[in-house]
Amino acid sequence: MAPTKNKTQNSPINSFLSLESIRKKYLNKNFISDLIYNPRYLLPTCILLFLFEVLLNVFIIQNVKYTEIDWVAYMQEVEGFLNGTLDYSKLRGNTGPLVYPAGFVYIYSALYYVTSQGTNIYLAQYIFLGVFLLQTILNYRIHIITAKVPPYALLIATLTSYRIHSIYVLRLFNDPIAVLLFYLSLNLFLSNKWILGSIFYSLAVSVKMNILLYAPCLLIAYLTNLSLFQTFLNLFLCSLVQLVLGLPFLFDNYWSYIKGSFDLGRIFEHKWTVNYRFLPRNIFESHFFHISLLALHVALLLLFLPMIKKYLSSYAKLNVVTRDVEKFIKKEKQLTKEEIRKKTNNATDEFKKIEQKMSIIAQLFVLPFYITNFIGIALARSLHYQFYSWYFHSILYLVFCTKYKKPVMFLLLAVIEYCWNVYPSTNLSSILLHICHVLIMYGIYKNMKA
Repeated sequence: MAPTKNKTQNSPINSFLSLESIRKKYLNKNFISDLIYNPRYLLPTCILLFLFEVLLNVFIIQNVKYTEIDWVAYMQEVEGFLNGTLDYSKLRGNTGPLVYPAGFVYIYSALYYVTSQGTNIYLAQYIFLGVFLLQTILNYRIHIITAKVPPYALLIATLTSYRIHSIYVLRLFNDPIAVLLFYLSLNLFLSNKWILGSIFYSLAVSVKMNILLYAPCLLIAYLTNLSLFQTFLNLFLCSLVQLVLGLPFLFDNYWSYIKGSFDLGRIFEHKWTVNYRFLPRNIFESHFFHISLLALHVALLLLFLPMIKKYLSSYAKLNVVTRDVEKFIKKEKQLTKEEIRKKTNNATDEFKKIEQKMSIIAQLFVLPFYITNFIGIALARSLHYQFYSWYFHSILYLVFCTKYKKPVMFLLLAVIEYCWNVYPSTNLSSILLHICHVLIMYGIYKNMKA
């Protein structure tokens, strides 16, 4: 005889009770409050914001006019390479000589072919939409792992960001590609994949050398988290990537390649500056001013060095917790549904504690990288509008690493967004940008030193 089914198993009463339990669990004041304020509930917000970003950027591409700035020049520069020119001093566009490393040449050569010699701007915009969305995912992953920024703050920052969308899908600069590769490396470092992380870090440098601003922190991270042999190996890999990518140009004219792609003495035009509009042009272009900024940059790095080293050393010691989490999750996955139902809340409580430790550990690793880059940007000889992408994805995190009150935090974010949206920059906007940078740096210094 066939076994009889339990008639109450799928009865309307059971279904109602199931719906009622769901309502009690999710449709309550505490859960909704967590979705708004609790950084550990970021995932739903990130999913919704990602879908919003897809729709918003498609709308921008379809309805907002593309603005030509450097794309044509990029295509002209790589066209010379594709025609057989390997001497960097002879690779030029209508904005001047090629000033980016070899990785840029290969990536934009690929874009040259895919976009019909750079003429299919529409396709290029959608490719950069892909870059933007990948960057968004990597950025959200860091926010979720660190659990530092509450959902409502990420929502506000996304909905009020105008300039960054313009940089990615309406300008087609190389900066977003370099930033994307760096964030990929940072995510790999957080996953303890140091070799892959180093390779992608070096690839990021090969697109634009602003990624070198992270180098002091990365060196300390190597020394505090790896053995001397592993540190040497990762440094060797970083150098090897640069050597392999630059080899054709180095063989042809090594000095023109080094000078062209890593020109630390490059003079920026005053008309494009976002941060030093208030300075007279002769001072802005003076060698003494550049040296003074470099000296102040080094001094600030030295000031933050003990705290950066302390954070990364603490991360190295506590990182063993990740293995506890992996073992715990593996053990939980082996349980049957019935066993899970029978378990008490001890396992859930244990997981929450470990998860909280994981977030704190990740914060110890991420903040040193972000503040090192921030110092470099704050002391840059000049900031152009596309440079906003260098720290846009970290600025929200940095502000929440201060102990300022929430209104002050959001005021700083609003003023920074305002400064990057004023075109052309004014004396007021450039001065305000420096004030915000100083306040954020001071707030983080006090917090890290505490």
